[in-house]
Amino acid sequence: MSKFVFVTGGVVSGLGKGITASSVALLLKAHGHKVFMQKFDPYINVDPGTMSPYQHGEVFVTADGTETDLDLGHYERFIDEEMNYTSNITMGKVLKSVIDKERRGDFLGGTVQIVPHVTDEIKNKIYEAASSSGADVVITEIGGTIGDIESEAFLEALRQVKLENHPDDTLFIHTTLVPALFGSNELKTKPTQHSVIELRGKGIQPDIIVCRTPVILDADVRRKIGLFCSVPADCVISSADVDNIYQIPLLYHRQKIDSLIIKRLRLPRGKFDIKFWTDMVSRVNHLKHDMHVALVGKYTDLQDAYISVAESLKHAGYKFGVRVHVDYVDSETLEPMNDAEVAERLSGFAGIVVPGGFGQRGIEGMVKACRFARERNVPYLGLCLGMQIATIEFARNVAGLAGATSTEFDANTAHPVICLMEEQKGITNMGGTLRLGNYDCAIVSGTRAAAAYGTDHIVERHRHRYEFNNSYRDAITSAGLVVSGVNPKLDLVEIVENPACRFFVACQFHPEFKSRPTKPHPLFVGFVESCLKDL
Repeated sequence: MSKFVFVTGGVVSGLGKGITASSVALLLKAHGHKVFMQKFDPYINVDPGTMSPYQHGEVFVTADGTETDLDLGHYERFIDEEMNYTSNITMGKVLKSVIDKERRGDFLGGTVQIVPHVTDEIKNKIYEAASSSGADVVITEIGGTIGDIESEAFLEALRQVKLENHPDDTLFIHTTLVPALFGSNELKTKPTQHSVIELRGKGIQPDIIVCRTPVILDADVRRKIGLFCSVPADCVISSADVDNIYQIPLLYHRQKIDSLIIKRLRLPRGKFDIKFWTDMVSRVNHLKHDMHVALVGKYTDLQDAYISVAESLKHAGYKFGVRVHVDYVDSETLEPMNDAEVAERLSGFAGIVVPGGFGQRGIEGMVKACRFARERNVPYLGLCLGMQIATIEFARNVAGLAGATSTEFDANTAHPVICLMEEQKGITNMGGTLRLGNYDCAIVSGTRAAAAYGTDHIVERHRHRYEFNNSYRDAITSAGLVVSGVNPKLDLVEIVENPACRFFVACQFHPEFKSRPTKPHPLFVGFVESCLKDL
């Protein structure tokens, strides 16, 4: 039977609950336990798929095609396990399920209420994750902050889960803020005390308190927090500021958080092996060179919108002992520029990445960046929309298809080199209707893609509605653009590349979702390696 660890947060948002949950999962896995992770989000959206990236950052897509919160990217990068549809539950998804049941008559005419019907649905999602994953431990992060009205039903459900299970089967970790006042640098514990009081008011007593703080808490501060929050001092864990997030699990391990959890949940003690992680962190702490890459996108005001792309670039840099700095360039700012101005803005970068996105805004700026990369032989990596941009730019400026673009941006274009997928025509609902999740791709031998992957068959994750128009494949390939990856079942173009450039590869899928700090993705490795030639 599975054990349950619940991670809540107080005082302010953005304290790193997801990193805490991921670190705990990594440490338990290093002890030999099978782990699974969940994120509960209190918003009413069914999933984040229709939300602007400016709301909650990127939409992370799991292998089974579920559109999820960006924290699931942290989960996968830390524990190297695939999440699925049970891993991200929103209040909207819960309410939709309850209302659907009411409409079917499942409640036999009863009055549908928050307790028990909504809380029962939440509990079912927890137990479903446990049964479907077969995990020894399910770690569930609760989005939002204690005191938010949106989280009330989730917290009540967790209280009930604790009641329904043996006391040794559930554990609560509460993440809080211990700020240092400017001037005196005195650490203040009162916000943590009040946050725990608020949590207790929901019927939940935390077992471990993780404190986000600028420095490691000394023994006196830990004792004080423990005294006023009714936890032993050794259960007060410092989550001090670090240079990179991958140090956090090791910081927690030094404070014995994994031993505390294993003891509290009465888990068997297996052989602990985390050398692969410590080796990676050691490499990160001893990077010898620096490299700047331009990420030309349309959501650059919020860097979390591209967090998986940025992390993937860093992962590839680790392999070569290079610290990759991602410089965010708003594609709209390039649109009014002439060629000389674009060159001045983008010169000095070792490579250019154009990531995913939707809508017409900023598209022509991306096309200009792509043209600069192709003409100046600057390494280019296109991701999803970035592949469509590469196709549009090449069609216009090399294949002679004046005005070529996507029907997403101009429904009446004379040359729709990117068009709506046939199965997407007639779809009116926006949520969950894109081409999502894993699809096969056959790699053409002798190409850069083949060299990067080292195989002729791959599986990658997708999130898009528009595709390369096969009616233009001959015209574009005869001009020199190579189609190096194709979905064998649907004959859809998955990868294009320009062999005239030292590295110019663009893919319709999202390779950033499969990169890990200990296993960088092959396309990012190839891109960064090509960029290094200018160092």
